[in-house]
Amino acid sequence: MASDIITRLRHPKEDGYGIVMMIFGSLYWLIIIAVVAAVGYKQPASLLIYVAYAIGFILFMLLSAALFKARIFGNYVLIGPEQFPHLHRMVQDGAASVGITPTPTAFLYNSNGLINAFARRLFGGRYIFLTSALVEADTDEQVKFVIGHELGHHAAGHLNLLKNIVKGPAHFIPFLGPAYARSRELTCDRVGAYLCNDQKASRTALTMLACGCRRLNSSLNCDAFEAQEKLVPPFWGWVLLIFSRYPRTTQRSLAVSTFFTEQLSRGYETPTPSRDAAWSTRPAE
Repeated sequence: MASDIITRLRHPKEDGYGIVMMIFGSLYWLIIIAVVAAVGYKQPASLLIYVAYAIGFILFMLLSAALFKARIFGNYVLIGPEQFPHLHRMVQDGAASVGITPTPTAFLYNSNGLINAFARRLFGGRYIFLTSALVEADTDEQVKFVIGHELGHHAAGHLNLLKNIVKGPAHFIPFLGPAYARSRELTCDRVGAYLCNDQKASRTALTMLACGCRRLNSSLNCDAFEAQEKLVPPFWGWVLLIFSRYPRTTQRSLAVSTFFTEQLSRGYETPTPSRDAAWSTRPAE
């Protein structure tokens, strides 16, 4: 059931770009393996050098992950039943709704004013990170959208290590890597909107990325913000976009509006009443 939900929510462009990324990435690795095998056959000593480089790179990545894990547990605030339980329940209920088990570990950290959130896998474990500025600026409903977006990266398989290794080289192909990354962000926005189940909160959560002002949060006019997309210079806006790994915020807000319209027109159900009850706003304990 959960996989069916993610299949429905996945942005149409992601599958196409993902297939192309997999093809080019696989071809690259096949060429590398063939070259290394040929060199190793003629010069066995060179093969040992390549193997040593590969082992060194793997050890470097493992060391980096271990240091990052030590950093977050020692400096970030672990969200749990006894620490910001209302945020913890948002993560739990959202993860259950899209079939993520076990529930990702969530952290809150001081971002010094930067509104952001991100997801990551460490040694097989799933993690999501929320900045203090984001939680401070957003309402609970908007935070649900952001949490849903980050859970979307896990649920949609964006952090799958093996797939990312295969696709990795394709990220260096001009325009292809950024286009694929943008489609993944749109997928996660759809997951966030689905779990939030509130069109206004979903749109304003994105608009707050541009505004960043809690004082003006309640008066945000999403229609006026989305209308700014028409003011973007067509050519230069396209140039800026093709090199970016994120869609413009105006585009993301418009895409969320379209998503809700499509859900109604196709007769799809948004989160069930039981899920709505689970995601209802609860005061901090």
